[in-house]
Amino acid sequence: MSVRIKRIYEPADKHDGKRILVDRLWPRGIAKSDAHIDVWLKDVAPSADLRRWFAHDPNKWNEFRHRYQDELKKNAKAVDQLKDEIGQSTATLLYGAKDSEHNHAIVLVDFITKD
Repeated sequence: MSVRIKRIYEPADKHDGKRILVDRLWPRGIAKSDAHIDVWLKDVAPSADLRRWFAHDPNKWNEFRHRYQDELKKNAKAVDQLKDEIGQSTATLLYGAKDSEHNHAIVLVDFITKD
C-alpha cells in the first residue's frame, strides 16, 4: 500500500493513483466535476464535534491527534472501507484544510499504515 496526502485544490496528476476524498464536508470553492475524485469516504473523517473543537488550532494538534485516533479505533468499518479502497495500489487521500502540517489526513495515513 502506497498512500500519500494532498490538498484537493492541488491539480490531479498521474502519480496520485486512486484519489480518495476523506473530508466529511465537500470542500468549498471546488466543483465536483473539477475534483477528479474516485471515491468520497465521509465516515472516516473526524466527527463534526471533534472538527469544531479542533478548529485547525495548531495549539490543539496533539490532543486532536489522540482524540481522532480514538474515533478511528471505534470506527473500524470506515477504516476497513478505506483500506479496501486503497488495496495494494497507490492512493492519494484528499483533504480541504489550508494547513498542510496540522490536518486529519496526516493522522489518518499514520493510523492506517501502522499495521
